[in-house]
Amino acid sequence: MVRYIKNIFYVLQIFNKREITLNNRTLSRARPCNAQLTNVTNYSDLICKVTKEHTLYNSVNELSSGPRLHQNHFTVMSHTMESTEMTRVSAVNTSNTSVNSTTDELKETCKRKSEEKEDPEKSSRGKRRRGGGKKQLRTGERYIPPPQKRNPGVSFSKEHFDETTYYFEGGLRKVRPYYFDFKTYCKGRWIGKTLLEVFSSEFRAEPLEYYVMASKLGRIRLNETPMDDLSVTLRNNDFLRNTVHRHEPPVVGRPLEILEDNGEVLVVDKPASMPVHPCGRFRHNTVIFILGKERGICGLHTVHRLDRLTSGVLLFARTLEVSQKLDVLVRDRQLEKEYVCRVEGEFPEGEIICEEPILVVSFKVGLCRVHPKGKDCRTVFQRLSWNGHSSVVRCLPLTGRTHQIRVHLQFLGYPILNDPVYGSSAWGPQRAKGGLMGMSDDELLKAILEEHRLKESLHLLDIPDEVLVQVSNVQTDAQTPQPELLPRVCNSVSSNCTLSDVEQSAIQVHSSPALPGAVPGPADENDQTESTESSHLAATNTKDPLCSECKIVRPDPTEKELIMYLHALRYKGPDFEYSTRLPDWAKDDWIED
Repeated sequence: MVRYIKNIFYVLQIFNKREITLNNRTLSRARPCNAQLTNVTNYSDLICKVTKEHTLYNSVNELSSGPRLHQNHFTVMSHTMESTEMTRVSAVNTSNTSVNSTTDELKETCKRKSEEKEDPEKSSRGKRRRGGGKKQLRTGERYIPPPQKRNPGVSFSKEHFDETTYYFEGGLRKVRPYYFDFKTYCKGRWIGKTLLEVFSSEFRAEPLEYYVMASKLGRIRLNETPMDDLSVTLRNNDFLRNTVHRHEPPVVGRPLEILEDNGEVLVVDKPASMPVHPCGRFRHNTVIFILGKERGICGLHTVHRLDRLTSGVLLFARTLEVSQKLDVLVRDRQLEKEYVCRVEGEFPEGEIICEEPILVVSFKVGLCRVHPKGKDCRTVFQRLSWNGHSSVVRCLPLTGRTHQIRVHLQFLGYPILNDPVYGSSAWGPQRAKGGLMGMSDDELLKAILEEHRLKESLHLLDIPDEVLVQVSNVQTDAQTPQPELLPRVCNSVSSNCTLSDVEQSAIQVHSSPALPGAVPGPADENDQTESTESSHLAATNTKDPLCSECKIVRPDPTEKELIMYLHALRYKGPDFEYSTRLPDWAKDDWIED
């Protein structure tokens, strides 16, 4: 051990000289060596400080415990030499054989480091930088880029708000059709399946023929590469992008009224028919997007939600800190919520308390009912007025279950007057009064969907597109596409459609550098809040040959159909209270049309 330390000490002394003689040649260093010896009193207390690495060895045991000093810190000294030839010389001309052995090892180490610096691709030593260089692929193997970091929060910006514009017609707010990219990473259950299998089983909003033609036109991308062959097998971390022509249902055209905006919270009076945030078929016709597009307000934090058909007080937090404080109030049940509704029949006088547990029957459709296995609930009701046909009822939900007020009123035998779900005759003659149905959950779900299909009112239900397709009896069975499929797809899209027409449409989707997802055609910002014939024509004339919605002429719902008689009247906390005016249908002199 002592000999080893002597050898290191001797080499460090040589490297600290301004001139070094090797093989009868004198070499000068351009700058002092970064390694210095300090406080050397004896070999047992050697302190070697390498200033470039900021590493300090305080004992002989620490110095000799590993090869790091020999392999790494000595090479720091070699890089301070003016000539790299010095690292390839044989040894210091000295009679001490132990020093020769040490310098030989130093030479080999420096040589390897020099070669690694000259050709880093050939080196297998050292930590490879993440993403630095692609893996060598075997013949026929597909390169999959590493997944990108995504923002865990949902935030929308001007880029999203500018995808399309609004126009108003018949008291409704409408969205011009626009092109939109659905993006997702390969899910675990997709690994090993082909794109064809995934589209046929997971994305059934369109028939399989649509996806075959869309792939031929470059609208389906895998890892940002257009895929014209759906037989490609998906692997982990594959990134899928599907460009579609998107249509949104209309909502009530009443403007959003801001009740409070104090820098900490934003409180609005939400109109009925309007979702709080993007979901299902709704994106721009939501409270979040309308505030962003028309008021320039973004970065809001949702404190609570209201059903799409429910109107009234809606709170947003302006900052994360305020959001967390309000979440604590919600969890501790320190927020008092007051609703009003109009129900069928003469509601009993006095205070009525319902504590029946509620079970979710279908998450996709958003259907619930009273069931012993459900979650505990408690709602307090009190009648406010009675006009001989219907009653206005004050509702205080003490818990926050899905559709709690609506389900409890149905159980009591007084469903909301125009509730499209819990007032439906599909529940039976008594409409589940007292929890009695006489059918299974699956039978109930099918009966409700069938009733709305016959009435052509499926738009009143918050159900995804694939369920709409199934209810509408659209053929979605997976079939293996044949070579003659493409001409058949073209004919099914439009009677006058040609392949060149569809290709031109695909060019329009991807050819706009300024706004890739924008709909071709005029888009004047001043036209967003005006209902003009030209704006209507601009919307209806924007057609996509592959889009099935462009072929369908749907009658607009009336404003009355988009309103349910349930309103969030007041939200009260320990040090705040926000409320709205009573809606017209809740007033004593209201008469149903």
